[in-house]
Amino acid sequence: MIRIAMIGVGAISGIYLDNITNTFREIELRGLCDLIPSRAEEGWRKVQDYIAAGADAPSPRIYSDMYEAFADPEVDVVLNLTRPYEHYEVTKAALLAGKHVYSEKPLAVDMNEADELVALAKEKGLHLGGAPDTFMGAGIQTCRKLIDDGVIGDVVGANVAMICHGHESWHPDPEFYYKRGGGPMMDMGPYYVTALVQLLGEAKGVTALTKKSFDTRLITSKPHYGETITVDVDTYLAGNILFSSGAIASIFTTFDVHYTNSARFEVYGTKGTLVVPDPNTFGGPILLYRPEDGVGAPTSDPGYRKIVVDPYPGYKEIPLMFDYAQNSRALGLADMAKAIETGRPWRADMTQQHHVLEILTSFEKASASGQFYPLKTKYAPTAPMQNNPMHGILD
Repeated sequence: MIRIAMIGVGAISGIYLDNITNTFREIELRGLCDLIPSRAEEGWRKVQDYIAAGADAPSPRIYSDMYEAFADPEVDVVLNLTRPYEHYEVTKAALLAGKHVYSEKPLAVDMNEADELVALAKEKGLHLGGAPDTFMGAGIQTCRKLIDDGVIGDVVGANVAMICHGHESWHPDPEFYYKRGGGPMMDMGPYYVTALVQLLGEAKGVTALTKKSFDTRLITSKPHYGETITVDVDTYLAGNILFSSGAIASIFTTFDVHYTNSARFEVYGTKGTLVVPDPNTFGGPILLYRPEDGVGAPTSDPGYRKIVVDPYPGYKEIPLMFDYAQNSRALGLADMAKAIETGRPWRADMTQQHHVLEILTSFEKASASGQFYPLKTKYAPTAPMQNNPMHGILD
């Protein structure tokens, strides 16, 4: 059994507490802490409720600070759920204390920090990895199998987008989304880029145009209703990624526009097109179009056609072929724990996080230079998932 210390008990912690306690059978929560003690206490109460409802889990302790957690000899892995700009400091301190670390995305907020963390983990022989682990879910794993099996032929390219008007209308503490380490590419981009490298492989470089559309944002969610955020990062980013295979992906992320369908993810091949589920989810739906299905593209002038309600006429929905279609955050953590115990590689590993972070942070550099920005990191997709008849236990 691998024992976990949770550092940071904010908005994302609830689903981790649920899945660590109720779903994944090979990890357990040893303790938790937060700079705001009441948050740690609330997390502790949630676990008590799960135990009272029948969960087979120990009662965690509450640490006074993260250093007390790092000093606990019964902690194997530190789960870093702090804000993005705090990831580096917390992860580094945990590694120096001899603990494996699984971090929420991103690995760090710039490549200097990430390079140091990866080198430190390798030097100490420790496991380092982290979110997103949505690529391990049933949706993207099914898409990967379809692509690997040649169902859409050779991949030509992809088109992905995350479009919304920011988080200040619903998130209880939205300011950090507009500070260093924030913005739509660093916040939501990890889901899309991680899925892209899983499906298309290593990236070689990027081009981009980026901007900040608004200098300030008004919070309309509680408890900070009426407060104003000064925006420090670009919030409108349009880029292209060149992959080593020759495929080209277009990616667009923004917090600046009014839109209803926030996620778009399409992969184009020589034999067909695959519509990938929202990469911020673990399930479907998955849509596939191949020309032999008999539904061709419209040939008439679009100006004379009636409005088409279905944006994907002729596409077939593909059933999911893998487990974990529901919100399974902590799946990557459980997978890394299994790797610690068995010695096998882990899927949401630091090589993937490192490569993804370089892509994410290179768009603004490419925009500033007006040139193609080459990448230095190397990457090979981690192992596909294997179905196990026992839900909550990894291969």
